[in-house]
Amino acid sequence: MSKEKQRREALVYHAKPQPGKIKVVPTKPYATQRDLALAYSPGVAEPCLEIHKNTEDVYKYTSKGNTVAVISNGTAVLGLGNIGPEASKPVMEGKSLLFKIFADIDGIDIELDTEDVDKFIETVKTIAPTFGGINLEDIKAPEAFEIERRLKEELDIPVMHDDQHGTAIISAAALLNALELADKKLEDVKIVVSGAGAAAISCTRLYQAFGAKLENIVMLDSKGVIRKDRDNLTSQKAEFATNRKIDTLDEAMVDADVFIGLSMAGVVSPDMLKTMAANPIVFAMANPDPEIAYDVALATREDIIMATGRSDHPNQVNNVLGFPFIFRGALDVRATKINEEMKMAAVVALAELTKEAVPEQVNITYDTTRLTFGKEYIIPKPFDPRLIAKIPPAVAKAAMESGVARSPIKDWDKYEEELLQRSGNDNKVVRMLHNRAKVNPKKIVFAEAELLDVLKAAQIVYEEGIATPILLGNRERILELKEELEFDADVKIIDPREEGAKQLRQKYARRLYELRQRKGETEYSANVNMGKRNYFGAMMVLEGEADGMLSGYSRAYPKVLKPVFEVIGRASGVQKASTVNIMITDRGPMFLADTSINIDPSAEELAEITKMTANVASTFGFDPVIAMLSYSNYGSSSHPKAKKVNDAVRILHEKYPDLVVDGEVQTDFALSRELGDSTFPFSKISTKKVNTFIFPNLDSANITYKLLKQLNNASSIGPIMVGLRKAVHILQLGASVDEIVNMTAVAVIDAQEREKRKMAKSQK
Repeated sequence: MSKEKQRREALVYHAKPQPGKIKVVPTKPYATQRDLALAYSPGVAEPCLEIHKNTEDVYKYTSKGNTVAVISNGTAVLGLGNIGPEASKPVMEGKSLLFKIFADIDGIDIELDTEDVDKFIETVKTIAPTFGGINLEDIKAPEAFEIERRLKEELDIPVMHDDQHGTAIISAAALLNALELADKKLEDVKIVVSGAGAAAISCTRLYQAFGAKLENIVMLDSKGVIRKDRDNLTSQKAEFATNRKIDTLDEAMVDADVFIGLSMAGVVSPDMLKTMAANPIVFAMANPDPEIAYDVALATREDIIMATGRSDHPNQVNNVLGFPFIFRGALDVRATKINEEMKMAAVVALAELTKEAVPEQVNITYDTTRLTFGKEYIIPKPFDPRLIAKIPPAVAKAAMESGVARSPIKDWDKYEEELLQRSGNDNKVVRMLHNRAKVNPKKIVFAEAELLDVLKAAQIVYEEGIATPILLGNRERILELKEELEFDADVKIIDPREEGAKQLRQKYARRLYELRQRKGETEYSANVNMGKRNYFGAMMVLEGEADGMLSGYSRAYPKVLKPVFEVIGRASGVQKASTVNIMITDRGPMFLADTSINIDPSAEELAEITKMTANVASTFGFDPVIAMLSYSNYGSSSHPKAKKVNDAVRILHEKYPDLVVDGEVQTDFALSRELGDSTFPFSKISTKKVNTFIFPNLDSANITYKLLKQLNNASSIGPIMVGLRKAVHILQLGASVDEIVNMTAVAVIDAQEREKRKMAKSQK
């Protein structure tokens, strides 16, 4: 993607369909006059009076306890420098977005038009009663140190400058683990810190808190080594000035055990690495380009343990591992501050989490057989679902033990459960899909590539590295649209009706005739069908010239299904192909089936659909907990419709006793653990959070998923086709560009899984 095109897309993303990235959403009913009378006048007077009597009740009656202000004056924005408060707002909105999606905290961005330290502090103190915590962001040093210090002293709510402490906390966890692997102790190692800004100072202070010795630390700024004999040092730099008679990074690196880079790209050479001690630890965290390239460093030293700030290398030092969860823990005990004990607790929790068995969902996301503690895994991955259940409790406990918690937690099991419930309302599944597809992109046929939205999606998956698109359709029209979209990549275009495709068309027609000559297909009809894109594209997949196919954007589902069934057919041992939709909802991802194909499946067919749907959930890293839905509860009706579902459950219990599935059950009992457990304690699912829902017929499944999508603003991924011989998926009519992109990722992952199974089978 050209820089100009990327620029335009970023601007459109921020401007459409409405400006900005965050909004306020009501949490209480407001439909009736009674609701409004309770929300505002006269009802609102009651909580006002209660808070007036006891200020702490503001946490009971308002959103203060879950709201963090993201505050900046725009003086040190990312790599952009001092660009001012208005220009910093998109970044602050982005930080607010991360608070919400990772820890369910409402971040409110506030940009202050002042560089005066006293005025900044006074303004924040004035507005502080609104918020449960203050996240300072992108404020230049040395002012950032003074602002944070004074606000922590003068406010009774958590305050943290993430630019300082976020990197410090994540890198400290990585350092503790790296030292363990290198068989070294923090109090003994020689540390070189390249950079002397807010993050570098905070990192070094935190390393000292864990045992690093000042006499073993050398810090450098843009002028070289910070020595005691240098003039005009800030108090922060003077704190780390050395007596050693060295001037350059080259000299500092000799026999160093640890390099911490928070400076600029390319300052470390391979020759410098060679002079470091055995088993060197190198954290090159400059972004987007590290102090030394990852591959260069590994080629220079086999014994190196390395981390960067980049997501395309192992051991990414990413602040999102820290700040959302640290504030979550602090808010949940109404801490008066974020102190050293709380930060150190977060470090230890992150370090320890890395050594625990990694959930299969994380392994699947990163397409690895098994992530284990080692040189390429010294800190957790950002997509690890355990973070929200591990870091906030550690921070909360530290707050309680250090005496800064005003509302101690008493039931830790209940608290952990609440944290896990908070993690459901995001698009982790979508991010996981894209990341996993990018690990091993496949060739995907876009059978309707002459349509603008389809071609847009093909462009995105190509540029994002999700898939290699093959474009089917009118060549002239596709080329026109490519030019309009500035899609200048040299991707394969095939027009099945062109003379140039005649030989391939004839080959595919012969193959189709061989497959279906006893099923009504004639040589003439096979030739005619191969001029149609859905037949042609499906045959490309069958013959191994593509790994998967997408179609259905412009045609009714059954019309696309027919050629797919005729060419691809069902997988061995499958009686009925079916479809699954993944709904991204407030309670987390929900797998629904069968949403598109089987009108009224029998009990045996329902059982097969259930097992294939369970496999889909497992493929995407979720342990399926399955409710077989009906209007009836566990035999309360003897009607054949209810009995069908009951019989399907019996079949599943007999054939797959380890599968967590039960029913027949009404939807409300399936969704509510409290309701299910109190009424049907014998059920396999009564105390569990159900994430997979099997419907008794197509009417109920299709209507439900579309209601969820339209009324609840739930994102939908699907329909995902299961039970076919190859990775072919049919879109819903008029699918959005994003939905097509997501389904492309599904098709790629489907093809990846088939390839793995084929390889495993061949090795037996």
